[in-house]
Formats: sequence, C-alpha cells, structure tokens
Amino acid sequence: MIDRIAISGYRSIQSIILRLGQLNVVTGANGSGKSNLYRALKLIADAAHGRLAESIAIEGGFDSIRWAGPKKNKKDPVSLRLGFTADSYSYCMDLGLPIPADSAFDHDPEVKRECLWRGVGMDAKSLCADRKVTTLRCRGESGKWQDVDVPLSRHGSMLSEYSDPFHAPELIVIRELICSWRFYDTFRVDVDSPARRASIATFTPIMAGDGRDLAAALQTICEIGDSGGLSEAIDDAFPGCRIKVERIDSQMEVYFEQPGMKRDLSARELSDGTLRFLLLIAALLTPRPPAMFVLNEPENSLHPDLMPALAKLIQLAAENSQVIVVSHNAELVKLLEADEICVPIRLEKIEGETKLQEGDLLSQFGWKWPAR
Repeated sequence: MIDRIAISGYRSIQSIILRLGQLNVVTGANGSGKSNLYRALKLIADAAHGRLAESIAIEGGFDSIRWAGPKKNKKDPVSLRLGFTADSYSYCMDLGLPIPADSAFDHDPEVKRECLWRGVGMDAKSLCADRKVTTLRCRGESGKWQDVDVPLSRHGSMLSEYSDPFHAPELIVIRELICSWRFYDTFRVDVDSPARRASIATFTPIMAGDGRDLAAALQTICEIGDSGGLSEAIDDAFPGCRIKVERIDSQMEVYFEQPGMKRDLSARELSDGTLRFLLLIAALLTPRPPAMFVLNEPENSLHPDLMPALAKLIQLAAENSQVIVVSHNAELVKLLEADEICVPIRLEKIEGETKLQEGDLLSQFGWKWPAR
C-alpha cells in the first residue's frame, strides 16, 4: 500500500505531501487543485508505462504543467518532482529543462534524477537504483553498485527504459506495481459511446478504459468474480432490477431487466446515469483487483439517490485495493468518510497555491527530495 505521495512543482501544487490509507477521499472547492492531484498521479503511471513524454505533450507541454507561481528562490532550477513511499519500495522522479542547445525542443523536459529505494526513508544503504539524466547504476544481487551500460532516453523513465531481473529486479517490481494502478476519470455515455455497442465475446477480467467490452467484463465477473456483489450493487442502485448478458455468435450484449417492463433494455437504450453506474460496477468489481484505484469524480451524471449505492461499491473495492476518490459531491464524501478506514484529504487554494487544509510539518517528516 502507498503510504505517502509527494508532489512538487506541478501546476498549482508548489509542494504537497499526502499521507494515505486504504480508502482516501480528496475534496475541496472548485479550482482548489483536486484535478491537478489526479493528473500528477496519472503522470507517475504514464512514466512507468513508457508514455511520459507523450503525456506531457498532450497536457500542453512542460510549460503548461510545471508550477505556475513564483519561485521561492529565483536561482532554483525549473523542477517538477513526483514520488511516493511504501513499506516495500519507494520511488521519486525529478523533471527539468535540458541545457539549451538552440533546438526547437529545448522546452521538452528531461529526467534529471530518479531514485528507487527500499522502505520508507531513503538513505545510502536503502537506495537500490539511482539515475542521473542518462546514467544509471543499480545494486543488483551482489549488493554492490554497478553502472548500467544502456543508453537511456533523456525523456523517459528508468522504469520503462531498463529491465533486468538480475541487476535491477526492484525496477521490475515497482514498474509492475505502478502499471497495475487503474485510473477512471469519466466514462463516455453519449449515443456514440463504445459502451453502448456489443462486446467481443472474450474473457475480460479487466474492462477497457472506455468500456467497449462492458458486456464481456460483466459476464466475466458473473463467472469467476463476485457475482453476488454484482447483483447486490445493481439492486442497491436499482431495486428489483438485474442484468443479463447474451452471446450472439462472436459478440456479447448486456440487457437490463426492470420490474414492470415487458422487454429488457439494451445498453443502447439505457439512460446515461444507468450506463455509467454499470461501467463503475464492471470497473470496481474486477476479478483482478489492482494495487490502487484512482477515481476522479465518479458521481458525474449520477442521480443523488445513487450516492449510497456508489459509496457502498467503492467501499467494497477498498477491501481488495487501495482507493483514492476525488470528489466534490458532499453526500458521497460524507458517506465515505463515515467509514473508519477512510482518510479525508481536504485541499484549498491560498493565493493561487494548492495546500492541504490543516496540514502540518508532521506530514512532511522524513521526506527529502534527492539533489540533482
């Protein structure tokens, strides 16, 4: 489980360190920085997947995602730093600008420093992989530092650039951990949504991010997953209703059965809210739960009456995965925070900077960014 997340120099976040639990709820007023927190976490995952440069470009380039406020010290270099700690392994990454070379790509960020260490606190003994721009050294099985003779890309993470089970097994472990994180922002539920179409009839323990295999994912849960939890989640949200999945040749389609209706409704006919809730069920009740779920405003387009059912579904997912929920729905937040395992994280913006409400120095104790 991730114990702490540290972010420095990302959009409205100059510096913030969050302590996490099994279930975490991030709240705050509009514009307080909730979405920036979500995107910063997503950037760590994209780095592990080998999509760091692409993700930064999609967000508008490095100039668009780095700290937008004034520097505390004008001599400090441009820096965007992301990291987390866990009981097993911890990780951090420092992005900055390259040395100017009269190139059109002088504003593309490069990785200045990456560190991977065992346990929560980083020191010389716990460090097991250390990357400085294009050079990398790892301890390996011998416990002695070895320089890695691999040409690293300046714009990619060592997590995706290097893999060796003998010289750097820890890199593989942490990469697989981060790559298992699943992010759900908003599912498309418009008339052309992939979730409204029939699915390919194939075993689907993990639903695609756009929900195009919704029917197959629901059927997989029925056969090898928590079928009882699925039925209960549907009945909590829509009393007396149930779903069934029908296979026609190589495709599957989900149908929604409602009391008093003479025929079942296909996914094409469902309301936006009903379809979105089915997508959330398929995502959160996956037979292969990830290390962490990150949900950004899962309550979007759902009726207020569905908040108790949504909260119960999220709590069920938190039994097998660490969960971070970003929400501004007061009812959902209240229901989740009533759970004794929930860690409330309340953000506020003061003079343009995202800060943790009632934050103190204790939350930052023990965290230190490595020098370049």
